[in-house]
Amino acid sequence: MSQSPQVDFEKIRSNSDGSISGMALLAFNEVVVNNPYFAAGGGLMLLGTSLALARQGIVKSLGFLYRQMLVDLEIPLKDKSYLWFLEWMSKYKNRSSRHLSVETNFIQHDNGAISTKFSLVPGPGKHLINYKGAYMLVNRERSGKLLDMTSGTPFETVTLTTLYRDRGLFYELLGEAKRMALKAREGKTVLFTSWGPEWRPFGNPRKKRMLGSVILDNGISEGILEDVKDFLESGDWYHKRGIPYRRGYLLYGPPGSGKTSYIQALAGELDYNICILNLSENNLTDDRLNHLMNHIPERSILLLEDIDAAFNKRKQTEEKGFTSGVTFSGLLNALDGVASAEECITFMTTNHPEKLDPALLRPGRVDFKVMINNATEYQIEKMFLRFYEDEFELCKEFLTKFKNLKLDNVSTAQLQGLFVYNKRDPKQAIEMIESLKNPNTVFK
Repeated sequence: MSQSPQVDFEKIRSNSDGSISGMALLAFNEVVVNNPYFAAGGGLMLLGTSLALARQGIVKSLGFLYRQMLVDLEIPLKDKSYLWFLEWMSKYKNRSSRHLSVETNFIQHDNGAISTKFSLVPGPGKHLINYKGAYMLVNRERSGKLLDMTSGTPFETVTLTTLYRDRGLFYELLGEAKRMALKAREGKTVLFTSWGPEWRPFGNPRKKRMLGSVILDNGISEGILEDVKDFLESGDWYHKRGIPYRRGYLLYGPPGSGKTSYIQALAGELDYNICILNLSENNLTDDRLNHLMNHIPERSILLLEDIDAAFNKRKQTEEKGFTSGVTFSGLLNALDGVASAEECITFMTTNHPEKLDPALLRPGRVDFKVMINNATEYQIEKMFLRFYEDEFELCKEFLTKFKNLKLDNVSTAQLQGLFVYNKRDPKQAIEMIESLKNPNTVFK
């Protein structure tokens, strides 16, 4: 083992002036300055300290430069502009990234058919775009730790980074994304479905359906439209009297009578959108139902289809509550409880009104109910002349044959199927009128 160098105190004493300070100075020089081991260790320490200070200075300098030269814009998932930006980004041509993510939306209908829509949006990661001469780094980040407790989906944010001098382009970009989204919906009806704790558009916006295209029995369509318009114009009247500003409608009747079609046409007439809520959804809870109903997009009708399928009677609900996370009391509270939504128009449909619990039908939950029944002579005449304009004589012939068949359970959907199949041949439609005897007839 190596030996530590010895200090020669006799040499120090002989070379000093004899004073204590002189001897201390010579001892320091001997131990520190002239000691190679101590000098090497001190040098390393000084070098390490210098490098650490230099690194810290560089980090602070870069941070200062970043703050002075660059600017970030964060768009959280909860913000309305989040979907606008993703849609704009997916259609923006001047981008270097080719990493896309697919979002699949589907709705299963009562007949088992599934409507599917695929949307390609920028996937998680970094994307570089050139917007109006300015380069922007787009980072779509998905948190792996923070989850939405309602839907179980991770939180997401999109962060845009560009030069500080180009920060004004953020406003232009978001404005362009908004205009693009609104233009795609202009003159159309947007269908929203619940996605976790929020509403998201389902598929592409649909062309507005004309109110006159859905023919109900005499006076029914006009009565509903008049009541809805009166409600929309009576906000002050409700507030002055302390009455909750909401109104519920129940359309009931046999399948294929035009209940849902009329609601879609009514939304088009009012320039409203439709929010479809499936109460039988497995992961729907009372809290989430209340949250969704209190955060309906502006100018939207809330549609609860086939309300009887979720809750037949209170007793049955208690026995079969495992089929849905929503309780009967949770639905009632969401409709007219303390925390229920204001300025809300709710439409419910059912094929079996006798199965509904009376508590659901009381005023404040259902304020206006009307039966949408099978086709009457009035509807048959109006539908025939709508498909075959000015064919009055043939219309009379069709009505006479229909009366002779003595059918009272023909739906408007059956009539429409017959007319569509013979869209250019009213005489052929008359010849095929007996097909209406079988409600399951499929025209090929």
